[in-house]
Amino acid sequence: MILSDKTIRSYLKSGEIIIKPLSKNQIQPASVDLRLSNHYLLVDETQTENISLNSPLKYREVVEDEIIIPSKSFILATTQEYILLPSEITGFIEGRSSIGRLGLFIENSGWVDPGFEGQLTLELFNANIVPIKLKTGRRICQLVLAKLDQPCQDPYSGKYQKQKLATGSKIYKDEEANK
Repeated sequence: MILSDKTIRSYLKSGEIIIKPLSKNQIQPASVDLRLSNHYLLVDETQTENISLNSPLKYREVVEDEIIIPSKSFILATTQEYILLPSEITGFIEGRSSIGRLGLFIENSGWVDPGFEGQLTLELFNANIVPIKLKTGRRICQLVLAKLDQPCQDPYSGKYQKQKLATGSKIYKDEEANK
């Protein structure tokens, strides 16, 4: 069941869900708009010959209030908001339609597990043929929250728990990477 604005406000008021900082205009009828922070990671092309799933990727860090994403380019960004979900609530990220219509695709692999705590890292891809300029503080995506049929047995405690700032891939830490 997708949570309504009324239910979201109730969870926020009780402290069962934490989304900070948060202003009233960010709560939509069935989601919460999240804003772009000023921290980005770009693949460091000068130190990366190819991308392997078994070793860390080298990133270049950018901290700016504005960033231009070139045509057909990919960057990691982060939300201003720090969130905490209880064991019976999951979430998924959707790009705002108005931004998608400009050719900017927004993901965070789409899913936020129950028990997750931290800032969300967003994968941004400019599918357009011209660059796109982004500014800190703009509402960039929507967090849609849903209630599980019962609290999960094992809330999220993985490699991205309590992440702050844009966080690069840690797939090299997967157990099958060492096989």
